[in-house]
Amino acid sequence: MSAAATTYTISDLAREFDLTTRAIRFYEDMGLLQPERSGPGGRNRIYSSRDRTRLKLTLRAKRLGLSLTEARDIIDVYDTPRDTGPQLKKFLAILAQHRAQLEEQLAELQANLEEVKTHEKESRALLARLEKGKAQRA
Repeated sequence: MSAAATTYTISDLAREFDLTTRAIRFYEDMGLLQPERSGPGGRNRIYSSRDRTRLKLTLRAKRLGLSLTEARDIIDVYDTPRDTGPQLKKFLAILAQHRAQLEEQLAELQANLEEVKTHEKESRALLARLEKGKAQRA
C-alpha cells in the first residue's frame, strides 16, 4: 500500500458505519476484512479503502437479509480478477435463493395479515352486537 493511500483505523470505520469495534473484528474473523497490522505485536489494525468498501458491501448485504457467508461469497466475486462467468452464476444463484426465501416470507406475512383482518372484523362485529344489546337493555 502506498503512503498516499487512504487508510482507516478500526475506530474510524466504527464511527463512520455506526458499528462497534467488536463487530468490525468479527467481520475480520469471518474473512470479510483483511487489515494490515502495525505496532507492538501487530495490535494496531490499518484498514485500506478496499476494506472500507468491503465493509460497506457487507452491511448492504446484511440489510438485504443475506448471511455473512453469502455476503463474503458475493463480495469475493467482485474482488478477484479471474473469469467472472462462474462467479456471476454463483451470485445469481445466491440471489435467486434469497429472493425465493423473501417471497415465501412475504406470502406468510400476507396470510397472517389477512387472518388478523378477519379477526378484527369478527371482533368489531361482536363488539357492536354487545354494545347494541347493552343500549337496548338500558
